[in-house]
Amino acid sequence: MADPHDTFRRASILSFSGEFGFLSNFHFSPFHWDGVDWSTVEHAFQAAKTLDPEQRQAMAQIPTPGDVKKAGRSLSLRSDWEDVKYGIMAEVVYEKFRQNPALRAKLLATGNAHLEEGNHHGDRIWGTVDGEGTNWLGKILMEVRETLRNESTSE
Repeated sequence: MADPHDTFRRASILSFSGEFGFLSNFHFSPFHWDGVDWSTVEHAFQAAKTLDPEQRQAMAQIPTPGDVKKAGRSLSLRSDWEDVKYGIMAEVVYEKFRQNPALRAKLLATGNAHLEEGNHHGDRIWGTVDGEGTNWLGKILMEVRETLRNESTSE
């Protein structure tokens, strides 16, 4: 009988859609971070752009990650955003997988596959377009996967 995780055992995962949609920041994955319950990583990340507690709370109430991404463009941007955004992304991605055991298992089941957020909407910072870009989300996911793997073996 074939191992159901065989589809995850590949050298590279080049898109966070379809069977790998759980890797996307838009994937519904409730978690608690910074005193608030979030529906998705996108919600928490966009809200972190501001230090205004009312604006942050309002972001948590927006129904969809697409809408929250749009709303994030009009927030009063915190002055240190460029310095802290990568660390914040790492924190919220970690919490997503730490607090959702089924998603954690799926991430760990990707083994040592290279994770790349290939996209067609032009994001060359968090992902890649036609293989070009810095792929920060993919790098963070691989780092979180390694952290979770190490935590699993030390328990």
